[in-house]
Amino acid sequence: MLRAAAGSSNTAIAAELGIAKHTVGKWRERFAKDRLEGLQDQPRSGAPRTVTDERVAGLLVRTLEATPEDATHWSTRSMAAACGLSPATVQRVWRAFGLKPHRTEGFALSSDPEFAAKVRDIVGLYLNPPDRALVLCVDEKTEMQALERTQPVLPMRPGQPERRSSGYIRHGTSSLFAALDVRVGKVVGRCYRRHRAEEFRAFLTAVDAVVPADLEVHVVLDNASIHKAPPVRAWLAGHLRYHLHFTPTASSWLNQVERFFALLTARRLKRGVHRSVEELEAAVLAYVERHNAEPKPFRWTRSADDILASVARFCSRTLAVHRPDLQRTSETHH
Repeated sequence: MLRAAAGSSNTAIAAELGIAKHTVGKWRERFAKDRLEGLQDQPRSGAPRTVTDERVAGLLVRTLEATPEDATHWSTRSMAAACGLSPATVQRVWRAFGLKPHRTEGFALSSDPEFAAKVRDIVGLYLNPPDRALVLCVDEKTEMQALERTQPVLPMRPGQPERRSSGYIRHGTSSLFAALDVRVGKVVGRCYRRHRAEEFRAFLTAVDAVVPADLEVHVVLDNASIHKAPPVRAWLAGHLRYHLHFTPTASSWLNQVERFFALLTARRLKRGVHRSVEELEAAVLAYVERHNAEPKPFRWTRSADDILASVARFCSRTLAVHRPDLQRTSETHH
């Protein structure tokens, strides 16, 4: 109505607001006939509502602020019994407000005193990489298990998913050391039976052999002890073009190679059957080779300011729930 009052045509209003032209005409006619009353919602067909707004509000308050006496969270039936409503009504209200009491998620907040500085450093490498330099995300996927099922896997068939026994035979473990080229998405991968500084130094030597000699190398990695051990420090002293950027504690999400590990786990390891460690390593390295045949880099989109602002909002909400006294003090100091 405001755009129409400013002189815009129905076609222009529809295009600007992303609605149909006849919708604009309908509401203009209703406003012209009944003025503001015409913009109110009209009575709809069907039986009138039997659940009042007050009862919906009570259901929401009980969902968000209380728990049942005999459980840690509400179910539709327990909530229906507590509120005197039907389970279907509880389901509709929860769905409308995006409430899922049966679900829970985990989180981890870094206690690293240099968290903000490290986030800005690493995100800066992703969004604005240095000239004449290579950015590598390095980490190890440790304890990959060579598992053989005690019974043959039953293949999928119409109406029934693939089935496998819960029992397995463990043939040993291996670790994948990987370096992801952030710009092109290629991965340098090596498998080692042990996870020590000696293996990490050998992996750095393998990486150095495939990295062009005229480029500086910026390595994003975590604070694992093997990354700072004397053999590694000695190797770095002899390769001055390598610059390490450590992620904050409990912040592996900053390392893009973790996304590659997640794909490897989902596509090759989780449902794989390997009768020996050699078979496991061959499968993993074959996956790396196929990945490198058609590499696709992961695209980092969030700036450091966005990440830090999101963490700050989360911390504020957490304080507001558990320590409102600290929340007020924090706001006062801010």
